[in-house]
Amino acid sequence: MTKEKDKEKEETETEKVKDSAEIKLTDLPGIGATTATKLEDAGYGDLMSLAVMTPSDLSSVADMTEASARKAIFAARKMLHLEFEDATVYLKKRETVIKISAGSKNLNALLGGGVETRAITEAYGAFGSGKSQLAHQLAVNVQLPIEKGGANGKAIWLDTESTFRPERIKSMCQAQGLDFQKTLKNIFVARVFNSDHQILLVDKVIDLIKKGEPIKLIIVDSITAHFRAEFAGRGQLADRQQKINKHLHALMRLAESQNLAVYITNQVMADPAMMFGDPTRPIGGHILAHASTYRIYLRRGKKNSRIAKMIDSPNLPEGECVFFITETGLQDEEP
Repeated sequence: MTKEKDKEKEETETEKVKDSAEIKLTDLPGIGATTATKLEDAGYGDLMSLAVMTPSDLSSVADMTEASARKAIFAARKMLHLEFEDATVYLKKRETVIKISAGSKNLNALLGGGVETRAITEAYGAFGSGKSQLAHQLAVNVQLPIEKGGANGKAIWLDTESTFRPERIKSMCQAQGLDFQKTLKNIFVARVFNSDHQILLVDKVIDLIKKGEPIKLIIVDSITAHFRAEFAGRGQLADRQQKINKHLHALMRLAESQNLAVYITNQVMADPAMMFGDPTRPIGGHILAHASTYRIYLRRGKKNSRIAKMIDSPNLPEGECVFFITETGLQDEEP
């Protein structure tokens, strides 16, 4: 009897996922085609983003009364079955997580198998530490079959510092025997000009997914460059942090709802109060630290090596590894 009950529960959970995936915004009370378009244009195109809104926010965005907004929100929450569930449901979700190879076996081991989907992986470090090199490697490897360390998917690259280089992709493709032109077509690159543009582009990822593009990786290189330049001084710090927080939560929702990986790079500063030890500190404060599922610190080592250190993870121990940046990509040994 127990096995039959477990099977029934499993089938019920599967039906819940199917139902929520098929529900449209127009299925909610008080939301017609025009209102749904307004919400999608504002970045609230899925059921979950609407379910976590407040009635006042929804009424202002969709130009509707708070009473109607409240009904729509409650209906969305009911359809998504937002209640307590036992941990076996989360175990099932974890079984769908894909690990994207970083190229280096040492780095993969540090990351618990690779850069994983349903998570934000942040790499911070000084210039030349290998952050963008890892991004290039992931943009290539995400296209590989799952059994070869990929995710059978495509990559989005938000380029805030003009770091994307197709020539680098070419050398990595040659090393793995991949078609260079085909690999480039599977990487969607956008040059980001300011923080508002950066936030808008994350909303546009949903449009690509709706068109059937199998996006499995979003790269933001770097996450803080424009925010740091546009919000200068302590007087604007609160506004900057609030804006970064909203941006990161949009990335978190995408990672979870679409089972994709988010890899972000971050700039650093020197802590003047640090008298001994490494004074390097990441930009973004506690908000960025809490938003990142996995946080690694990259720095230069001896003899052209790079050292990666796991700073924070919900399930992995602290540790370090050594890898090399070669002509063919990230490797464990010096060429």
